Amino acid sequence: MKKLFTIFLLLSAVVTVSAQPPKGPANPGMNFGEKVQAADAINVNDLEKVITSEEVKTVKIKGKVTDVCTIEGCWLKMETAKGKMMVKMKDHAFLVPTDLNGKNIVVDGTARMSVTSVKQLQHYAEDAGKSKAEIARITEPKKEIIVDAKGVLVL
Repeated sequence: MKKLFTIFLLLSAVVTVSAQPPKGPANPGMNFGEKVQAADAINVNDLEKVITSEEVKTVKIKGKVTDVCTIEGCWLKMETAKGKMMVKMKDHAFLVPTDLNGKNIVVDGTARMSVTSVKQLQHYAEDAGKSKAEIARITEPKKEIIVDAKGVLVL
């Protein structure tokens, strides 16, 4: 029984440590995921002109980070004229540090129009460290552009 308990504690510690966003700075010129070049990136506010349906399109966008997942660094949100836009790290292939919050970036990946469920929106709010009251106020699904990032460049 003691061996099982010890193994359980060890596995719990490994999972907890591995579920942390990368530590350290997000300095200009740093790449996360695949290497990204800033050339030909469009402003995040122009993305709505390109993405009008659920059809997946390849995009390269630039803008400012407003939020980063505090649990793993597996998603971030970018500031747009109409609010915050979700950017997920494609297939959790890489993570970004919370230090990315407030920085300007270029994201290379794919984008599509999607409906995010209330449950998923509440999960994102929890990951962002929102209060229970803020999470409880999320009661409607949201039609939004979702970007799956292959790589992120810090400007």
